[in-house]
Amino acid sequence: MIAEVRGLSFSYRNRAVLSDVSFTLEEGTVLGVVGPNGCGKTTLIKCLDRILDPRGTVKIRGRDIADYRGDELARTVAYVPQALSVGMAMTVLEVVLMGRKPHVRWSVSDDDISLVTNTLSCLGIGHLAFRKLTQVSGGERQKVMIARALVQEPSLLLLDEPTSALDVRHQLEVMGLIQSVVRERRIGALAAIHDLNLAARFCDSIVVLHEGKVRAAGNPGSLLTPELIREVYGVKAVVGREEGLPYILPVEPVGSETR
Repeated sequence: MIAEVRGLSFSYRNRAVLSDVSFTLEEGTVLGVVGPNGCGKTTLIKCLDRILDPRGTVKIRGRDIADYRGDELARTVAYVPQALSVGMAMTVLEVVLMGRKPHVRWSVSDDDISLVTNTLSCLGIGHLAFRKLTQVSGGERQKVMIARALVQEPSLLLLDEPTSALDVRHQLEVMGLIQSVVRERRIGALAAIHDLNLAARFCDSIVVLHEGKVRAAGNPGSLLTPELIREVYGVKAVVGREEGLPYILPVEPVGSETR
């Protein structure tokens, strides 16, 4: 098991954001966290990366997250936030090399460079290696941050809206790559995702957050029903399958059917 979360709760001052959240993440799987805006998806990810200090238990590879030293946690958990937090004057290669920092002793090795260049190529951004971040698009920057996380060689990959700045083709490519890496390396990925179709297509399991609590958890193909989507999102939706793949088609907000 990659991660085990039991009874996790977190409040900002007097405002409860997460309450009694529990789930597990198995080796070689992608877990999607879905739910409407403000339900606590980003807060949950920050709790798992120890950016925030929640109540409850979080274990990674069977070890309490509080017991990890900072450098150990950096080698174990990689976090891709929604917003960039690196110096924009850096090149793409330099940014991705930052992901090797937890593994580097005195200097960058040839193996580090090889891992970085191979990862850039796999993400289709090898040609951007020596460009400044100011010279690449928003979608390309998102791929750069994913590459930086992958070269950390973590056990747990945390992704906060990893496809938010990507077009449809690149959404499929990036989610497919994440899925492949997770399975090949036998690690785990937890991704906060707005797009229910991507969650249904690429996640092995999902956790549905609603008002800071786990409303449902399980296989997305059977869990994402019109009834659940109506309750959690306030939206009438059609759920079906095409070419063996599930799809969710939002129709209209609940309450507008008779307008």
